[in-house]
Amino acid sequence: MKQRLPDVYYNPISMIGGAIAIVSLGTILFLFFVDLVSDPAIYVGIITYIILPSFLIIGLILVPIGVYYQKRRERKYGKKKLNLPRIDLNDPRHRFAFSIFALGTIMLLLLSAIGSYRAYEYTDRTEFCGALCHEVMEPQFRTYLDSPHARVRCVDCHVGPGATWFVRSKLDGAYQVYATMRDIYPRPIPAGIENLRPAQETCETCHWPLHFYGDKKRVEQYFLSDRNNTKWTISLLVRTGGGMTETGPTEGIHWHMNIANTIEYAYIDQAKEEIAWVRVEDMDGETTEYFSTEYPVSEDELAELETRVMDCMDCHNRPTHVFEPPVQSVNHSLSFNQLDRNLPYIRRIAVEALTREYKTKDQALEELEEYITNYYRQNYPRVYDERRESVDQAVREIQRIYTRNYYPTMNVSWRAYPNQIGHMQDPGCFRCHANNMFSPDGEKISSDCNDCHIIMAQGEGPASQQLTIEGLEFEHPVDIGEAWRDVACHTCHTGT
Repeated sequence: MKQRLPDVYYNPISMIGGAIAIVSLGTILFLFFVDLVSDPAIYVGIITYIILPSFLIIGLILVPIGVYYQKRRERKYGKKKLNLPRIDLNDPRHRFAFSIFALGTIMLLLLSAIGSYRAYEYTDRTEFCGALCHEVMEPQFRTYLDSPHARVRCVDCHVGPGATWFVRSKLDGAYQVYATMRDIYPRPIPAGIENLRPAQETCETCHWPLHFYGDKKRVEQYFLSDRNNTKWTISLLVRTGGGMTETGPTEGIHWHMNIANTIEYAYIDQAKEEIAWVRVEDMDGETTEYFSTEYPVSEDELAELETRVMDCMDCHNRPTHVFEPPVQSVNHSLSFNQLDRNLPYIRRIAVEALTREYKTKDQALEELEEYITNYYRQNYPRVYDERRESVDQAVREIQRIYTRNYYPTMNVSWRAYPNQIGHMQDPGCFRCHANNMFSPDGEKISSDCNDCHIIMAQGEGPASQQLTIEGLEFEHPVDIGEAWRDVACHTCHTGT
């Protein structure tokens, strides 16, 4: 066979490298075409834009390595005396080799540019973030798909615009890939907000804080653990407020936004639930410091604590990946008639079933069905016979709740990720607004419920429809005397 290239190219290393490069290039072009005309599986993208280009580059590197070692062998055995390669375009073989090299270089640069952009585009896809490492990211991806931000790409919140955070995210991602391959990642995956980009650079590109003002009506439906699953409704006027004087007074919940006020705090634990010190600077530049009586620290200890400037994520720390506690999920299902309220104690039994520990998802789904059906078969056989369809529907709904909120292989449930918006199952507002933050001159951070919301109606039956704009004093659905005034909600309401 006629040789079209100089002799030094015909060595095992160069020929293997050339074969790897040609096969990789052909496969890349084929999969690239497939990607253009169809919507292939997520794994095709990582093969096309990350794995195969790596093999292509390795193959191309092997070609000159083979040439180098071939020339060394020839010099050693005296077959060639020249130490440097000679290019003679009058020689057809040299001319052909040069043409192949020049065209190959141009093609490689062109494909590298296209491939680099496609790789960048591919790694920005939501499927890349959520579906590629299925077991690791399944909890976050599943809750993302059910969230209000399901049409927002992961990178829009976790990375945001600009090159700096893009590079930083890819460097972090490289270690995450390594940790996944080595199976050394934590379970559950930590969700520390200190590593997130400031909310002013991500959240506020859509949620413009200058237009946070006014109040919002919110209706919450709860169900008691009695035989009749009694409904208890609370209608609230949530004082959203804002920090823009042109649209009204800077009050309400969004008074905390640093467009008008800057709030710093020092925390003891990584969950940021034990807050020892708060510093408030208002729009006039006046500052006030508050110190916790529940977590007292000395000046030296305070100096060593980590501090943070408050932003959206300190309250809205679970804007997308929300894992609901059993009580909340069951209340929602009862509200939308996914659970039949005519089944005795269904609210209590459903919560009990969801609260039990299960080692695997398959075990959970099986035992949930047994727990519910056995309860009604043994305690309410007549109900079980007459309302069998409702019992079966209850089983399916409770299994759905479990599938949505529990991931045993990752140790994920609502317990793993506290949700600080509000103050029912987690400390939330009460981290600071709990009668335990005082300034040196005795000023206290307010704990007045009406600063954030006004109860317009509450109770069951007709009482839940009798609205008043003057506001009502909170009435606990179960008579616990005045204990609710002194004990934070999450102390008793633990999600179970």
